[in-house]
Amino acid sequence: MQSETTSTDLILASGSRYRRQLLARLAPEFRCVAADIDESHQPGESPAQMAARLAQLKAESVAKRHPDAIVIGSDQVATVDGLIVGKPADRPAASAQLRSASGKTMDFTTAVHIIPPLGGECLVHLDTTEVFFRRLDDAMIEDYLDREQTLDCAGSFKSEGLGIALVEQIKTRDPTALVGLPLIWLAEALRSLGLAIP
Repeated sequence: MQSETTSTDLILASGSRYRRQLLARLAPEFRCVAADIDESHQPGESPAQMAARLAQLKAESVAKRHPDAIVIGSDQVATVDGLIVGKPADRPAASAQLRSASGKTMDFTTAVHIIPPLGGECLVHLDTTEVFFRRLDDAMIEDYLDREQTLDCAGSFKSEGLGIALVEQIKTRDPTALVGLPLIWLAEALRSLGLAIP
């Protein structure tokens, strides 16, 4: 284990408010630095490969500018019937995503890539969450979209809000992974890097 590191040396390579809120549960002080990367899907790439690659690229992009910091990159890929479902561009797209998920399972793969200071060994993690949707009619979907902001959520599903009413079951090792950052694993990873986390 490395010597204890101050929280000011911790950077989240993300502009996501959801990930920022999650990390704040573990670390009282950290910085957010958005990574400027191409998040396009590569041909033949599985959801797990895509999430892992993007998490790594985010972390590397920020670590190049901040080599003395612990840098956390994370990405999430949602799929229905094997097809990648991103963040909806607008409300009609959100409606279409939820109709496609009705009565089906949406899989969320969340990847984390941590780069320690000064070229230490990287820590990586993948977490998969299965979300089983109820059968949703148009009225349910429109009511949900009237009451919830979903344009910044993969699959238009906001589990920490009203989205929880749309599902029958969620299977996960870590409920925070579904929101975008698996804190159970992350807490142990940051402890191993010397951060003062209970």
